[in-house]
Amino acid sequence: ILTPSSIRPAPLLTATPVRTLVDEQACIKASFLPSNHPVTVCARMRSDEGDLWQSFAHYNTNSRGTFDLNSDLSVGGSYSGCEPMGLFWSMQPAPGERDGLRLRKKCVESPYTVHISLLEGHVSPNQEPVKELAAVTAERWYMAPGVKRQEIRQNGLVGTLFIPPGPGPFPAMLDMWGMGGGLPEYRSSLFASRGYASFCLAYVGHKDLPGPPNTINVRDSYFQAAFQFLQDHSHIAADKVGIVGLSYGCYLTFHTATLAGVKPACLIGINGPVGSSREILRSLLSLKHILCILQILMKPLVLMQLEEITCPLMYIVGEDDLSVLSIENADLETLRAAGKSHLFTRLSYPGAGHLIEPPYSPMSRATFIFFSCSVMTVWGGHPAPHAAAQEDAWKKMLEFMELNLRR
Repeated sequence: ILTPSSIRPAPLLTATPVRTLVDEQACIKASFLPSNHPVTVCARMRSDEGDLWQSFAHYNTNSRGTFDLNSDLSVGGSYSGCEPMGLFWSMQPAPGERDGLRLRKKCVESPYTVHISLLEGHVSPNQEPVKELAAVTAERWYMAPGVKRQEIRQNGLVGTLFIPPGPGPFPAMLDMWGMGGGLPEYRSSLFASRGYASFCLAYVGHKDLPGPPNTINVRDSYFQAAFQFLQDHSHIAADKVGIVGLSYGCYLTFHTATLAGVKPACLIGINGPVGSSREILRSLLSLKHILCILQILMKPLVLMQLEEITCPLMYIVGEDDLSVLSIENADLETLRAAGKSHLFTRLSYPGAGHLIEPPYSPMSRATFIFFSCSVMTVWGGHPAPHAAAQEDAWKKMLEFMELNLRR
């Protein structure tokens, strides 16, 4: 005769909260399993382009038949050790997907929908057959409820503006990416979700920009106009506007800050070249990359007057950057020589590569850049230290912005 105490409930897998911003942790737990039992947790999701990304980790339940990613150790799979968000940052394209992929959100108004499953034994999700014991679905958002998204196509500017919920006026960031081109919106939408208006600006490789798509056809006045656009906006505090950029966007961040009429409240540069265009080419590590950048630049060499910068500046370095000599670039001797070293904050991360993105983003060590030369670009980085760098850098970026844009 079965009694209630002799009946074990079905295995249960939970992810709380089930709906989060991408920079927030989710707590993943399993219960009602046999004690000291091997299991596998698998995460799968589709990119906006339809490619399948996945990760998996092996765990052993405790004497109570439970395990918790916040406190228990993975003993194998896509990552090892205690990594509460390891299922997310360790994702890679599933076997059979295209080469050279990079996970980038195209539509920030929809979430990544992650299917998390609990499998019997220590297995690979690609084995057949696998026994699924339980499952849960989690949503990962870049855009919080109430954030407003507005496409900007005015006075020659091409970009997208994100405004936080509430009356404002808000501090703001001008957001620029690298020579991969286009208009990535996900960092800007996440800034707005954290209370900062953000204007992500296209400057190369976008259909609405003038001239050939594989060259930079805008001048300094374009970046001056973008900064002025933020200052003039009715929902933005004109004296609380900063600039952030990664890779060539880092160069543009510092260069824009030296232009006439541009007085940012702070600057954040991530793994980018510093100085003249000649120094940019010298800092690149790949001959193919150099030839590609030469094709894109197609403009005279410009000397950056770093000593003219008068606001706090943060430079973030991935010490395993295989695209740009970021460690050397982060020296910024010009600022020290000008007596401005007090303005300079340097964050340096061993094992991190070029693409330091928002927390828990999967790392891509090498990807194709298609719009220009279709070259495979090696970014560098090792998954676990790169993930730790992204989490810490994002936290410190927000603290830096809080200090310089809200006080």
